[in-house]
Order: sequence, then C-alpha cells, then structure tokens
Amino acid sequence: MKRVAFMFPGQGSQIVGMGEEIYNNFSSVKTLYENANNVLDKDLLSLMFEGPKEKLTETENAQPALLLSSIAIHSLLIEEDIQPLMTVGHSLGEYSALVAAGALALDDALPLVHTRGQLMEKAFPKGQGTMAAVLGLSQSEIQVVLNDISEEIVDLANINCPGQIVISGSVKGIDLATEKLKAKGARRVLPLNVSGPFHSRLMKSANEEFAAYLDDVKINNASIPVYVNVTATPETDKDNIKESLVKQLYSPVRFEESIGNMLQENIDAFVEVGTGKVLSGLVKKINRSVKTFAVQDMKSLDEFIAWYKEAK
Repeated sequence: MKRVAFMFPGQGSQIVGMGEEIYNNFSSVKTLYENANNVLDKDLLSLMFEGPKEKLTETENAQPALLLSSIAIHSLLIEEDIQPLMTVGHSLGEYSALVAAGALALDDALPLVHTRGQLMEKAFPKGQGTMAAVLGLSQSEIQVVLNDISEEIVDLANINCPGQIVISGSVKGIDLATEKLKAKGARRVLPLNVSGPFHSRLMKSANEEFAAYLDDVKINNASIPVYVNVTATPETDKDNIKESLVKQLYSPVRFEESIGNMLQENIDAFVEVGTGKVLSGLVKKINRSVKTFAVQDMKSLDEFIAWYKEAK
C-alpha cells in the first residue's frame, strides 16, 4: 500500500465553478452539497457554481465552500479505499484535515468555519488590516525587521516555503514593513487581496467569542495524525486539537515546518484535496523530489486513483 498524506487548501483557493464537475458526476457528492445548504441555511451551492466572485470571496462564504469541496473529494477517495496516513491543512484547511481524520463531523465543521469567518471579518476594522507576501528573505531576516517596528503591529502569518513568507498586521504597519523589507533585500513584497490581518495578534479580539462557540462543538480524538498549524507537529488528542484551533486564529501557519516533519515519515506522495494547486506548489519548493497530486476535477481524480492502485 502506498503511503500518502492528504493536504487541504485554505482561503484564497476558491474560484467560481469550484467542485461543479465532481458534483455533476457523483450522486453522493450531490447529497453532500445539498445537505450543506440545509445545515447553513443558505444557497452555498449557487455561490460556488455561479458566484458572483466577490460574494464567494467573502470570508464567511469562502471558508465553508472550500471545506465542502475538499471533503466531497475526500469522500470519493475513501470510497476507493484510499486512506491517508496523515493530514495537514493550511489555515482554514486545518478544519478539512480534521474532518478527514474524524475529529470533526462535516455538519459541525460547516457552521463552525462559517462562524469563524464572520468573527475574523469583524475582529479588526474593515480596511485597516491586511497581509503581504515577502519573497526572497528568510524567516529570521524578516523577524529582525518586524522586531524593529514598534509603532504598529506586524507579525509573521504564514511560513509557507523557503523564500515565501506572509506577514500580517495593520495597513500602516504593512506599508512600513514593506519599505524596510525591501531595503533589507526582499526581492518583492506583494500585497494580498484579503479583508483583514489574519494570523496576527490583531485577531485576538475574536479569540474569546470563538473559544466560547467551540465549547459547544463536539471534537473527537483524530483517527490519524493531523499536523496542526500552531506547532507543526502531529496531533490526535481532542483537547490539544481544540486548543490549537483557538490559537490558530492569531498564530502563524507553520506549513513549511509541517511538511518537513511529515517528510520524515517516508511519504510516497502529498495529495492536495480540493480546489487549486497552491499547496502542491509549496511542497515542490520545500522538496523538489517529492511526488505531488492536486485532486480537484475528474481528470486529476482519475489520474491519482490510477497511480495509487498501480503496483508500487
């Protein structure tokens, strides 16, 4: 049996039309999508397939849409008896990873990420917080620059791969950091099209309300290890999972470190399950020799299943 790890994408991977081909080909997926509409009491299905893009991109809509598209494809892989040894998700994707590992039920996870999106949106005044990708500097080089900014809050947000790190903070802070990072030698500092300073200390105001909401959600021990964003280490204990979800709101996503740790487990392939190819690209930048798949439509689904079932 081949040793595979499933990866689940986060916000930013959503596109109009996401999951539609899979939906049209599998009655089990149709049932999942229609049930999601009922659970959320909103027409998520139409938003995903028809847009408009601006509405789909809103955090409270993008998060359940990405979760649903990932878990729909995951369910098809499970039907083919393809079981991952471990899972990892990028930010929001951690919720998909937890559903795949049995720690959360989909019907609980959908309203949970919808609420998470709402709380993230209102945690900091709209238009006053943002994020930017820094290319060409190491984590330690960036941290030195951020430590030198005392008048505004700017934090490391996503440590994605060598040479690509995202920072998050107030708009003024990001502008200031951009100047300093370019002076330090950053190849580029690219503003991201996001609605807030996610994974920074500015998200702590959402923390208490989110933790209270999470108290009413049933979390189980995971059946397989989930490499959590906050520590980049494998976790199965339900209490530790709950704690990591609360901290994740205002802590950096340690994706590069997570993949590095997972590579120690002799993985044959990393499989991105859901919309887009962002995580597959990051894994290739972490280790070029690693085999990756991005399963998001019929063609990529069939290709991965064929590879998995052929003799090792």
